[in-house]
Amino acid sequence: MREHELAVSVGLIPCRGLAITAFALFASFAFAQPYPNKIIRVINPAAPGGNSDILFRTLSPKMVEQLGQQLVMDYRPGAGATVGSELLAKSAPDGYTVMFVAASHVMNPAIVKKLPYDTLKDFTTLGTIVDIPSALVTHPSLPAKTVKDLIALGRAHPGELNFSSGGRGTVGHLSGSLFGAMTKTKYTFVAYKGSHQALIDVMAGHIQFQFSSISGLLPHVQSGRLNMLAQTGETRSASAPHVPTMQEAGVPGFVVRSPFSFVGPAHLPRPIVEKLNSALVTALRDPANRKVLIARGSDPVGNTPEEHARLVATEIEKWIKVVRAAGIAAE
Repeated sequence: MREHELAVSVGLIPCRGLAITAFALFASFAFAQPYPNKIIRVINPAAPGGNSDILFRTLSPKMVEQLGQQLVMDYRPGAGATVGSELLAKSAPDGYTVMFVAASHVMNPAIVKKLPYDTLKDFTTLGTIVDIPSALVTHPSLPAKTVKDLIALGRAHPGELNFSSGGRGTVGHLSGSLFGAMTKTKYTFVAYKGSHQALIDVMAGHIQFQFSSISGLLPHVQSGRLNMLAQTGETRSASAPHVPTMQEAGVPGFVVRSPFSFVGPAHLPRPIVEKLNSALVTALRDPANRKVLIARGSDPVGNTPEEHARLVATEIEKWIKVVRAAGIAAE
């Protein structure tokens, strides 16, 4: 008998069939482990200090309680949220890499010519987190105390007034561009790598105005560092009921809202989708969390993955039409 055959016969070398069976059993056992059984990474495609950051800090404790595992935020800002989104799109569909993303998720298909991913095909919708209306704020030194004043100033000084946002293709960028197009005025857009720095430069007077989420503006408006001229929702926000909507302020048809989403890579197994969605919805329904979110100008949503998918498709279609109508060039 050959040496190799002798080794097999006495059990020194397992036969190929047994090795395959053992591997299959191990793989089956590993797959059967309850999800989640390790830390979940939550990508934030924006710089620290923005709304996704605030939402994560508010909701993650209750989500951790539901999931039984820690959630750790991984900041991957850049290119209007496409850097972090591409990373997620290429991640394994195992539920251990997910993302909190702003409205740029549904706006980028309209503003970026060649996205490194397909927003409809390369992600799994896990639920809309909140919808946050934006507001138009100016530096107090600007001689424009109403929206009509700002329009008049823009027409008198075309291209001389700057507006900023935390990156190209964000709500602030498209809102400002849409504002110029609808009012037939010309303003200069200045892109930043994060919304926090963009806002700091408005408060410093380096930038004249900005469209940004109400939630991050209210403390600075209350302290007198910014003037809030209008908000972009269809109706007034409960957190700033004295501030008129853009339509009330003289720009008919100007409505911009900002949905924040919870998404994963494509092809997430349904049980994982349901578990992540349930954790999000539970956190959003928590009375203490709702109180915090509403006080900051956020409208909690917490819909189903299917409702979220329909919203994503509708928003993408809407912004493509808006961008074309406003004459904003995609890059």
